[in-house]
Amino acid sequence: MTSIVQRAAFAYLKNNARLSHSATAGGHGGGWQLWKRLSLFVAFPAVGLGMVNAYLGHQEGHHEQPPFVAYEHLRVRTKRFPWGEGQKSFFHNPHVNALPSGYEH
Repeated sequence: MTSIVQRAAFAYLKNNARLSHSATAGGHGGGWQLWKRLSLFVAFPAVGLGMVNAYLGHQEGHHEQPPFVAYEHLRVRTKRFPWGEGQKSFFHNPHVNALPSGYEH
């Protein structure tokens, strides 16, 4: 009984040694070609289409600002921002983001 277990363990270790050697010796079995093709024909075109979509979506025109409503739970400032006058966030856009008192213009 132990000889069968020993033979199975030896075969398992021998097979693993061969697989690990093929992985380090450059025997990837062509997997790199799949990822190269996916990168060239799927990933790069997807990034390009996203860039075109962002550019053309920005070209549509200027949208009107929604009316300002001073809700109590929005634009709460418990502490001033450490830059500027302290009311505008770091990525403040005056056309989109309102201050606690309303839009800037």
